[in-house]
Amino acid sequence: MTPEPRPVTPSPDLAPTPARSTTLTIGGMTCAACVGRVEKKLGRLDGVAASVNLATGRATVSHPAAVSVTDLISTVEAAGFTAQLRAPTPEPAPEDGLPPTGHQDGQDPRDAPEAAGTEDPPDDGARAERHRLLAVALLSLPVLVLSMVPGWQFRNWQWLCFVLAAPVAVWGAAPFHTRALRGLRHGAATMDTLVSLGVAASFLWSTYALFLGGAGAPGMTMPFSLLPTAGDGTAHVYLEAAVGVPLFVLAGRRMEARARRGTGAALRALAELAAKDVAVRTPDGERRIPVSRLRVGDHFLVRPGERTATDGTVVAGSSALDLSLISGESRPVEVGPGAAAVGGAVNSGGLLEVRADAVGADTQLARITRLVEDAQTGKTKVQRLADAVAAVFVPAVLTVSVSVLGFWLGAGAEPQAAITAAVAVLVVACPCALGLATPTALLAATGRGAQLGILVRGPEALERLRRIDTVVLDKTGTLTTGRMSVTALTVRTGGLDAAAALRLAATVEQGSEHPLARAVTAYADAQQPGQPLPPVTDFSATPGHGVRGTADGRRVEVIRPGDLTGLPAPLPEAVHTAEAAGHTAVLVTVDGTPEAVLAVGDTLRPDSYRAVDRLRRLGLRPVLATGDRAATARAVAGHLAITEIHAEARPEDKAALVTTLKEQGGRVAVVGDGVNDAAALALADLGIAMGGGTDAAIGAADVTLVREDLQAIADAVHLARRTLGTIRGNLVWAFGYNLVTLPLAAVGLLSPMPAAAAMSASSLLVVGNSLRLRAWRPGGAGKSVRRPHSPRAQARWETR
Repeated sequence: MTPEPRPVTPSPDLAPTPARSTTLTIGGMTCAACVGRVEKKLGRLDGVAASVNLATGRATVSHPAAVSVTDLISTVEAAGFTAQLRAPTPEPAPEDGLPPTGHQDGQDPRDAPEAAGTEDPPDDGARAERHRLLAVALLSLPVLVLSMVPGWQFRNWQWLCFVLAAPVAVWGAAPFHTRALRGLRHGAATMDTLVSLGVAASFLWSTYALFLGGAGAPGMTMPFSLLPTAGDGTAHVYLEAAVGVPLFVLAGRRMEARARRGTGAALRALAELAAKDVAVRTPDGERRIPVSRLRVGDHFLVRPGERTATDGTVVAGSSALDLSLISGESRPVEVGPGAAAVGGAVNSGGLLEVRADAVGADTQLARITRLVEDAQTGKTKVQRLADAVAAVFVPAVLTVSVSVLGFWLGAGAEPQAAITAAVAVLVVACPCALGLATPTALLAATGRGAQLGILVRGPEALERLRRIDTVVLDKTGTLTTGRMSVTALTVRTGGLDAAAALRLAATVEQGSEHPLARAVTAYADAQQPGQPLPPVTDFSATPGHGVRGTADGRRVEVIRPGDLTGLPAPLPEAVHTAEAAGHTAVLVTVDGTPEAVLAVGDTLRPDSYRAVDRLRRLGLRPVLATGDRAATARAVAGHLAITEIHAEARPEDKAALVTTLKEQGGRVAVVGDGVNDAAALALADLGIAMGGGTDAAIGAADVTLVREDLQAIADAVHLARRTLGTIRGNLVWAFGYNLVTLPLAAVGLLSPMPAAAAMSASSLLVVGNSLRLRAWRPGGAGKSVRRPHSPRAQARWETR
């Protein structure tokens, strides 16, 4: 057997430099070709990888420390675009030279939530574009009407149209000309290049026709047709195309921008949940300060109707918190001293005093916002293909346009017919729809998911979520509430008394995050009030087995009972009694001697049966994997109609189960909430963590369910399938539109003005289709499913 090579620890000089992630706001992008150019330019830097999102106008750049942000911005600007770093919200200066709340002087200010980046930029540019659109519309409408209605063409009408069209073609289309020239300087062609060339060609040909081609003669009339017409010896003017193209494109882009803004409304709503200021209690009394100056450990007040300023723990008062806008949880949550309060929740009842536990970017609201933003910046595999097509799309269209012009001239067609066909090819081509197909759908879907308490890490997770066919369910904290309580304590004859055994067990359990540990410590606090637990040393936890540590100089273990042979009376009977009642039995040993058995119980979530039934109706195969003993696992599975059970599964067993299911051809999702689920979550095709779970579980998961409702799993699968269907529909339309309209324009069956209208409509249809996701509602959530068993999950179940 070949020995495994020992790992080599790299020297500091050879250690890889950790990559940094920087988000830039990119200006001047108008189509998918722009996206490809920015990504390509940034990708040429050593160690740099960039993902650019057209819908949000942002670039997420991974780069080594040796590449500065200034280098990134310079590279983007060299490509012909603007770029700036998304700066955090500025920190207000403390008043009177004092720290914000009179303590923690040495603590550095925390970053403000990422929501700062979701705020709208100054609207000066939008206002200027609106004024430009209005002016172009006022100048263009007379030209369009006179060109379309021959009966209204008075003497010298064409010269009036020329005077009105000139400022539209020059000033109205200036943004297109400017960006086209900028791209030309950098050797790149974009959508603006096509529009600029189309406007310039139409206007210059019309100028030639008026001054040199006989179209300027008094009394000249020109029929209007959506199709190019045969020549009559007089050069026709195409001023309606020269004004119609910029008018339709400007109007289309404005409506598109408004629609794209709508797709991100949910993310902005999350940002608006953050409180702006807060009433803080200080030694000098109550003081109102900006939330950005709040520090961990500060005590602040939440009055009825106000939002909780940040995540914390209630220290005084009781009330009900409305979490509907954060987690989608419809029922207000009752809180009192010791209960957790989530930042952004609305206080529906009494006055609360809360101790801040997390501030700035560490709050749950900031993490939710960050997860949604990260999901929106990613790309699906099919979108990467679309971007690759769009990168060569504009040069290909330019080549086709020149070829069409040469073909028609070579075939003996009149120059105006050849120019009409070439201009129509330029104008009708639309790479915008290709670039918007995925990001607009992701914006709408991830925002809607956040409203429903479903956080998806990125488009890759969304694709995998749509394809899963097997769901491995943990029990404690997933199918059950995770809120456990001690139901019985049995000590051995002639051993420690109950109070001493409980105190030692609680001392060791206070180092664990498991719900069972919280139940034991809470029971000890209730049974022995006013007696603080001593510190534990040499603590260690074995996921799926138990904990051990040193308390009061004695080695204590709180573990699963295992083999009951050799346990002193009456401990074996206590274990059997606990299992018969559906409780978890844990054994307490002190210095290697079994001293007590604790019975701990949990309850199934009220919606567990309905959630599992919905998964089954979606064609998914539910599998129960739990560390519980087989008897309790079968009881839980029986109540939920789950037929496949894996009991007494340690973390490595759960990971092995996932591997086996994948080898059998399954696409596996794992739902869990604890440290013992982290390995399986990471190994699965898709990891789903309950929002109330541990950081290890959430960190290993691809999807996080914020709301305490197991039916969110089925909702997430529904949303993923609907979103991927919308993206496919968008891309089919975007590719199909170009495949149909480009040949029509090339053979002369489409004139420039309707081509411009069709091009604008193409982008609007894609964005409008994505907007439908904002109104998506989970199906089946309100349907009642009959239980085959009479007890309604009020029985208690084992946990470890």
